[in-house]
Amino acid sequence: MQYFGLIFGIFGLMAYMQVFELKKRVQAMEREMSKMKGTSFHDDRRALLQAARQLIGRKVEIEMKEDHMDADIISYGNTRYGANTILDADDDWLLIHIDSPKESKDKLIRLESVKRIGLGQEKKQ
Repeated sequence: MQYFGLIFGIFGLMAYMQVFELKKRVQAMEREMSKMKGTSFHDDRRALLQAARQLIGRKVEIEMKEDHMDADIISYGNTRYGANTILDADDDWLLIHIDSPKESKDKLIRLESVKRIGLGQEKKQ
């Protein structure tokens, strides 16, 4: 019976050590990601903001970053099926009007989640 207690104690200690090591690795990755975010966005973000302000009121195609996908913006980014129109842009946010075949709605998206903004082509009738 004492052997079972010893075996479970060893397994418990091993599990604790693995969880502790995993926690340290996650914290190191979080620190690294926060450093990258502050340095890599600055120039691109300024260019995106300038492009968004120039395209206010126009139909645009918006390409989102992989980790910030939005089904409405992706589905109707192609102006053949709908349209995305920039209504307003500030330092952190874009206000987008999404006009789809089924409905129209306004969405607020973070500027840092946008990869590219391009001029959409007008709908052919």
